[in-house]
Amino acid sequence: MQKLQALNNHFEPQQTVWVMKNIQPLEFKRAGDLKGKTIFITGASRGVGLAIALRAAKDGANIAIAAKTVTPNPKLEGTIYTAAEEIKKAGGNCLPISCDIRDEKSVKDALELTAKTFGGIDILVNNASALYLKKTEVTDVK
Repeated sequence: MQKLQALNNHFEPQQTVWVMKNIQPLEFKRAGDLKGKTIFITGASRGVGLAIALRAAKDGANIAIAAKTVTPNPKLEGTIYTAAEEIKKAGGNCLPISCDIRDEKSVKDALELTAKTFGGIDILVNNASALYLKKTEVTDVK
């Protein structure tokens, strides 16, 4: 229960919609309002991120895909380039960016490239997951 309360402390009610504090809400009047909007999506080379991108592409959105997968992997379908092609076919503009969200400079560079290419960023979808592995030193115990 304490975790839920802590999470709720970061949000505030605004009419019937909950929005994060200090974030300006963006209202959409109807489906199709994403035309011309720029969406930055992490982890959109496959799965949920790609599904969000494809839906936004139908409205004509500009979409930046920031993900690590640039070469095909036999265990995981899709790369930023194959996703970009799907997004373009669905009607959106797409900028595939090789980006590792665990690296702050990589994220900053991706955001700057997106803003420079499309003139800004309207929506951020943080869909990527990342594993942080702490390097530990193993010593012999005698």
